[in-house]
Amino acid sequence: MPQLILEQALNGLQFGLMLFLLAAGLTLVFGIMDMINLAHGSLYMVGAYLAAAATQAGGSFVLGVGAAMLGTAMLGLLLEMTLLRRLYARDHLSQVLATFALILIANEAVRIVWGAQPVMLNAPDELSGPFEAGGFSYPAYRLLIIAVGALVAGSLYMLVAKTRLGMWVRAGASNREMTEALGVNVRRLFTAVFAVGAALCALAGALLGPLLAVQVGMGESILILAFVVIVIGGIGSIRGALVGSLLVGLVDTLGRAALPALLRGFLSPEAAGSLGPALASILIYLLMAAILFFRPEGLFPARA
Repeated sequence: MPQLILEQALNGLQFGLMLFLLAAGLTLVFGIMDMINLAHGSLYMVGAYLAAAATQAGGSFVLGVGAAMLGTAMLGLLLEMTLLRRLYARDHLSQVLATFALILIANEAVRIVWGAQPVMLNAPDELSGPFEAGGFSYPAYRLLIIAVGALVAGSLYMLVAKTRLGMWVRAGASNREMTEALGVNVRRLFTAVFAVGAALCALAGALLGPLLAVQVGMGESILILAFVVIVIGGIGSIRGALVGSLLVGLVDTLGRAALPALLRGFLSPEAAGSLGPALASILIYLLMAAILFFRPEGLFPARA
């Protein structure tokens, strides 16, 4: 039992860190420019497809991940400079409608280029086996995801919390008008943040590709969780995005592992197996509702 709990906790940590890669860019975009970008999940999908294509072409998973991050960052940069800039002054309804249209366009574009069937993205052969230590066994590739996610999360936090560029980002998320009055080009800063956020989406898509299906529409479900994360953590807060991601990842993973076993004491195995994951998904939104009841602006709001 302790080994199972540790394994599920590591799964939750891995899922939470990947959620953070998506939520970090999304929360800064929302916090600085007050822009609701539903197409953020599409960048995650495009990154996964680019990683699969580059890995198959070059024969190197690391090369595929790097190419996906670069290509998705350039796509995000082009998207921000050509279309999204026109939406900053619009209301949230216009932003939602326009970026939802981008989801449909991205899905059809991916279907045209790569087809409707899922694309294979394999983990490196060196990491295909388990890591064993002291009688505990855990997939080596999942440990790599945890290590990369923790490294990126720590680096991003240090960048935002300890550097001048990070100071500008935090100032823009807290009070955009005052930041502009002090001479910071918030528009250019936002363009850079958007490109970095797109690259982080690609990194998450490339790393999760070998574990999940690389398929059309894969970004929509995880986008919902990313929005839950930034609501829990506080809009515009990197620290809040990290804490919210870890909470959501652990609650979702441990709930899916524990609830079916608990329900078997009251229901048939088939009913417990189907009801448990559904209740685990509900737990995430109950967590969000509870946090918003006590802290309506989230755990670590940028504008506190």
